[in-house]
Parts: sequence; C-alpha cells; structure tokens
Amino acid sequence: MKVGKEIGSAALIADGYHARVDGLTSLAVLIGAAGVWMGYPIIDPFIGMLITTTILKIVLDSSKLVFTRLLDGVEPEVIDKVKSIAESVEGVFEITDLKVRWIGHRLHVEIKALVSPSLSVEEGHEIASAVEEKLLENFSYISSTTIHVGPLKA
Repeated sequence: MKVGKEIGSAALIADGYHARVDGLTSLAVLIGAAGVWMGYPIIDPFIGMLITTTILKIVLDSSKLVFTRLLDGVEPEVIDKVKSIAESVEGVFEITDLKVRWIGHRLHVEIKALVSPSLSVEEGHEIASAVEEKLLENFSYISSTTIHVGPLKA
C-alpha cells in the first residue's frame, strides 16, 4: 500500500487492502478456533460477523478509490497540496483555475497563475517554469503540467 501511494497506483493500494484483509481473516479464524476449542462456541459466529464486516469495509474503501480513479477523480488533499505548492512560488499572487486528474498512474495538472501585470513574457515564463519544477519536486507521479500565466487585475 505504501508503494501504491508513492507511485499513485489505485490498483496497488487495493491489492494491499486485499492482502491486509487476508491476514486479518486468518488471524480471526485462528482466534475463533481457539475459542471453540477452549469451550466458548459463541466466539465462532461472532468472529464470522467480525470478518464479514471487515471485508465489507475494505471492499467499500477499495471500490471507492478505484471508481474515483475511473472517473479521473483526485483526492482533495492532493488538489490542496498542488495549489499550496503553486501559490508558494515567488511571483505567483493567486491560483484562479486548477484542474488535476489521473491518467493511469500519472497525474496531469493544469494551472492558471496570476502574476504582476508589469512582468515581461520571459519573466512570466520563468515563474511558470518555477511552478512546474516545484510540483515535480513534490510529486514523482506527475506526467505533465500546463501552466497559464495571467496578469493580476487591480
């Protein structure tokens, strides 16, 4: 799951959830069998319900993650981090338009950054390049960025 989060792979994260539920289920079965062996037969159906609940929760969590990716959805915390990083670049006054979406295991980012209207085209381009560099430093799974630089209106 850790590697899945690092590379932005919803499928690998879901596989990690699956491995986790397999381990928990095996442990729960062992506890249930020990309880029955010690003379507490009520533990067996209780453990069965616990396993069922755990599996359903993990299936729902995994399904939500994978379905969101199928629709090119991005977690809100990723969007907030992208915006925060872009706004932290010197010369950027505000981010007015931000679109982030998954394309496979890679993230595509589109940004409109407002800068001082007195800047030259070259200076605006340098700010756009700085935004791109800073995003790539913080997200190893960004595939492309489109950064539009516009003038801040008074």
